[in-house]
Amino acid sequence: MDDYARRVPHTRRVAAFGAVVTALALAAPTAHAGAVTSGGLDRYYQQRLDWGSCVKGTGDQAGRDLDKAGVRCADVTVPLDYAAPGGRTIRVAISRLEATDRRHRLGALLINPGGPGGSGLDMPPDIRKAMKETGARYDLIGMDPRFVGRSTPLDCGWPVSTSVLSAGAGRAGFERQVALQKGLADKCRAVGADVLPHVSTRNTARDMNVIRGALGEEKLSYLGYSYGTYLGTVYTQMFPGRYDRVVLDGALDTPRYQPRLLRGAEPENERALAGWAAWAARRHATYGLGRSRDQVLATVDRIVAKSARGLTLRTGSDVFRVDDSHVPFLLVEGIADDTDAARAALGETVSVLADAAAGKPTRPSKHLAELLRYATTGVDSASGSAQAAILCGDVAAPRDPERYWRDIQRARVRHPLFGPLTNNISPCAFWDRPREKPTRVRHDARALIVAATGDPRAPYEGSVALRQRLPGSKLLTLKGANRHGIYGEYGNTCVDSKVNAYLATGRLPAKDETCAR
Repeated sequence: MDDYARRVPHTRRVAAFGAVVTALALAAPTAHAGAVTSGGLDRYYQQRLDWGSCVKGTGDQAGRDLDKAGVRCADVTVPLDYAAPGGRTIRVAISRLEATDRRHRLGALLINPGGPGGSGLDMPPDIRKAMKETGARYDLIGMDPRFVGRSTPLDCGWPVSTSVLSAGAGRAGFERQVALQKGLADKCRAVGADVLPHVSTRNTARDMNVIRGALGEEKLSYLGYSYGTYLGTVYTQMFPGRYDRVVLDGALDTPRYQPRLLRGAEPENERALAGWAAWAARRHATYGLGRSRDQVLATVDRIVAKSARGLTLRTGSDVFRVDDSHVPFLLVEGIADDTDAARAALGETVSVLADAAAGKPTRPSKHLAELLRYATTGVDSASGSAQAAILCGDVAAPRDPERYWRDIQRARVRHPLFGPLTNNISPCAFWDRPREKPTRVRHDARALIVAATGDPRAPYEGSVALRQRLPGSKLLTLKGANRHGIYGEYGNTCVDSKVNAYLATGRLPAKDETCAR
């Protein structure tokens, strides 16, 4: 989803995926750390981790930053196939910022940024800052899930870095999408047919439990954003009794998790776009997009209509050709954050697109150039490859392209801008069937669910539904924010203090609570 649900290009995290494995499947082992485990997994749970520098090569600035912050890194060995633990192994890269208050240490807290396929290796320093004094009491664990980032890689060699694109205005654009998305699936099958059946959220949850054992912990605490809320929920269901404090920020309700993660979020995206348009209208002198909300939205509509014939944007030596499959993506990427800085970035983006639509010279910002490179080239093919592999490996998608076309046409009536994106076909339509059924919630879990009422990536109703599905949980609502990802990122003191109180004490609020924007 980030990323469908988080920012699509990778930021410091960012931020919206055969045969069923038998019961041995592995009812993933739940023995205590260090104890004998079943299913031939002992050597994984009992492995000794070799902690060292996070730097990988001379140009690794991210690794140097982690080293400077006191973070150490290690590779965890896990089986590719948990049904055959004696077979091929892969590595999962993790990082650790150790607790400094050892006397009052509360254990290990594992962090996931979302995605699917987001890298969490660099998150511990920022999360420690967000946790304030509580952070010193935890070992903070970052993780690159299997086939993500510094873990054993999967790169299908895509010509683009994301499959999250719009079907555009008509049938011809949709047919181009069918060909593109099928080609993306074919490339992944050609490159990784031997590993694709083992790329899934359930296997990532199994990897997490191996990490727990290798760390010597009886239980893991967990902080997950966006798709990371689904991963966290799956972990509580597969390993009940193996988790302590769980924070799920921007939650997905489990039955709604599927390859078209943004489907159903059209109204929230439209409201977020309208909120931005009102903001931009008050700054017409800066962006020149219109003096009222409706005028700005009309400018957006004109850009989309013009893009159907193609727009050319130049920056330096780069020339980007974008069309109406890309412009909705650029808009969705920009409206998941209602802070002034994020709205200004989207204002710059739309202003440049408006110039391109008018045939004027363009000067894309560095941010927009990175987005365009991400959407139109394979500069980060590995990111899109991993995201698709997880989504497609988790839940089967409809196979018939005509079903997508019908869904697009129905959605276009009420949601002409976002409907063709949220209902578009994806590589999952051409993927092999998942090996396991999706996880169902069968166990209660005491979690703190954090949600904004105007979240355009994971609509608020999903957090409410998950709260009801987990009666022991509590819901912390931020009213009036069009934002995806709140804790430690949005600067809301009320939310941050309540999450930190829970992480410090392990006590959930007595009832659901609400904070103001």
